[in-house]
Amino acid sequence: MTGRLYGVGLGPGDPSLLTVRAAELIGRVDVVAYHSARHGRSIARSIAERYLTGSQIEEKLVYPVTVETTDHPGGYRGALEEFYEEAAERLAAHLEAGRDVAILAEGDPFFYGSYQHMHKRLAHRYPTEVVPGVTSISAAAARSGVPLVEAEEVLTVIPGTLPEEELTARLAAADSAVVMKLGRTFPTVRRALERAGRLDEARYVERATMPGERTEALAGVDPQTVPYFSVALLPSRLHQPKPAPERGEVVVVGTGPAGPLWLTAEARGALANATDLVGYTTYLDRVPVRAGQARHASDNKVESERAEFALDLARRGHRVAVVSSGDPGVFAMATAVLEVAGTDPYRDVPVRILPGMTAAHAAASRAGAPLGHDYAVVSLSDRLKPWSAVETRLRAAAAADLVLALYNPGSRSRTTQVGLARDLLLEYRAPGTPVVLARDVGGPTERVRTVELAELDPAEVDMRTILLIGSSQTQWQERTPGEETVWTPRRYPEEQ
Repeated sequence: MTGRLYGVGLGPGDPSLLTVRAAELIGRVDVVAYHSARHGRSIARSIAERYLTGSQIEEKLVYPVTVETTDHPGGYRGALEEFYEEAAERLAAHLEAGRDVAILAEGDPFFYGSYQHMHKRLAHRYPTEVVPGVTSISAAAARSGVPLVEAEEVLTVIPGTLPEEELTARLAAADSAVVMKLGRTFPTVRRALERAGRLDEARYVERATMPGERTEALAGVDPQTVPYFSVALLPSRLHQPKPAPERGEVVVVGTGPAGPLWLTAEARGALANATDLVGYTTYLDRVPVRAGQARHASDNKVESERAEFALDLARRGHRVAVVSSGDPGVFAMATAVLEVAGTDPYRDVPVRILPGMTAAHAAASRAGAPLGHDYAVVSLSDRLKPWSAVETRLRAAAAADLVLALYNPGSRSRTTQVGLARDLLLEYRAPGTPVVLARDVGGPTERVRTVELAELDPAEVDMRTILLIGSSQTQWQERTPGEETVWTPRRYPEEQ
């Protein structure tokens, strides 16, 4: 019979926060193992000390390196891999001899815990039990006295070792967040919080539940004083005090062609940070409901009124997100907002535009790469411009042999434009020119298919469809049975 392996979570530091199960096992096993740096002191052992019997075998697993450089042939990772293998075999010898082994882990063994390296090497060879522990996250929130998440908020846990750009994006998009592994990463984390507009919300917690505990606003922390055992908290937005009226702003947010998978981190953060959301009902319904956030829905044909309403809210100190599908600067709300913002009394209201995935690019990705060379984007709607202008632009693009992305091709009240555009383009393009019909890309009723230009049926096109019409060089090929690909070569032939 072999011994049994235990991964024992010790909690955040206070020995009284061990679970009953953890305390029982530490006092019962034959071998207690714990990690330490080369100085020999082990935080894990100090937490568990009161539960040790004094008669157990202790295995000290001393890291060969922590943050310093090494001359190991495999570098830093090579040195650690060799250490983990050697440590695992030391513990395996005890298990083979029938001794039960407890590996002590600060916090929870499976939450950024050093125990995991032993688990991966031993758990498939010996009977194993993992005893969960209170994480530093829970301890830090408790000691700060702030709720981490409420209602439908999502908690994001981020290692501070990520690059600054990645940290900024994740912090901007998060409802609430915890950044682990500070120490030397603290200046980068602080800059990322500031760039994400979240610095004033952030709390700093050092050595939660341990001697030397410190909690305060993160903005005032001296980077030179920050140890590894510290975390940054972005608590629940619902817990944040309501700010006094201030100078508001309008952010026009592009949400992409469909749901949250198409949303950028910057856009996600702006939507979460807004006090008010303004938009067409269909697009507003794509944004999750957040407690305490006002939503102002309206019809699709009142863009100027919607823009004025948003700017009025901002003048009264509100942070307003105007929700736009696709990219707000492509046949969408950015222009409507800026037109109104350029008049009195809105000239001093700050307006920002956040880009989104536009429908043409989303549709092109589903078909292959039809926009791989020069292309033109034209709206077939004649609601805001005469059809003669549409015709002039279609002829110019067709004569230049550009691929065409046609927005707003048809609706219940506009049924002739697709047929007129098809007939016009056939004067310049071969009947077999590929046309991608992409409907509801990214949505539940998505349908993307390719037809020949001469076979384009206007009855199959509605307002939720975008058309991508190839140039003379665009290729249409069946790569595997049932899989069609359309692409436009990046090289254009020399004129003969």
